Amino acid sequence: MHYRVTDEALDPRELERFLDKPENGAVINFQGVVRRQSRGRIVDYLEYDAYAPMATKVMAQIGEEVKARWPITDFAVWHRTGRLEVGETSLLVLVTSPHRKEAFEACAWAVDRIKEIVPVWKREVWDDGSSWVEGDTLVSQREPAGAAGG
Repeated sequence: MHYRVTDEALDPRELERFLDKPENGAVINFQGVVRRQSRGRIVDYLEYDAYAPMATKVMAQIGEEVKARWPITDFAVWHRTGRLEVGETSLLVLVTSPHRKEAFEACAWAVDRIKEIVPVWKREVWDDGSSWVEGDTLVSQREPAGAAGG
């Protein structure tokens, strides 16, 4: 339950309820949401793909790194796959801690780390093409609309 790759909609309240503990003074919830514009272009939708067994293993590794660096209570990462429309949540990261400072720091660091090493791939689809994206960098040539499933 802490680390999940799914094609189902992500519900941050479900994750918060799962990690609710009386020692928590801070619950930091990051939601990565599909935005309308990227690189000056209008995004129609995104497609995410992942090797789920490896992705969850790497998420757990990040969880151990976070717990070694900050005095947190709990940590969880859920990532969505498949086609996501503008406004849908693609990533949930939840950090709980007795105090807010550590929870904010851990969450910000974890989101960056997730983007660096978790094997999840994103394809941006526009009205005139698409491209695979790694972090903030396009990694493939612009494909015409309708290519590679778009």
